[in-house]
Amino acid sequence: MATFDDTTVGTSTGGTIPKYGARKQSNPRTTVVQLGDGYEHRARIGLNIDPKVWTLQWDVSESDADAIETFLEARAVDGAFFNWSPPAGTVGKWVCPTFSKSIPYLNRATISATFREVFDVG
Repeated sequence: MATFDDTTVGTSTGGTIPKYGARKQSNPRTTVVQLGDGYEHRARIGLNIDPKVWTLQWDVSESDADAIETFLEARAVDGAFFNWSPPAGTVGKWVCPTFSKSIPYLNRATISATFREVFDVG
């Protein structure tokens, strides 16, 4: 299992820290049963009902962007999750279903990615 940090990814110091403006999304999994007179019953679905989704962006050197992209592509190919600590959060298991790279300036790149929290029994 890999960890998304500067040492494992191979970026310069701070290269794996996303820029400010990261967005966290929550969508708790529940089922709702509508009863008469406006009453409703809510029940959670599963044990881990509120996995988080982070939308992140990095403005880094092109070499750091290549390292981040290589790391994310490797996880996509082997289907494995990776450890990552979100801003003001604790380390968890994550997958990256989508990411993109743009090159706005010479030797600079922007990586945009979505990290989705997963739960594993192992």
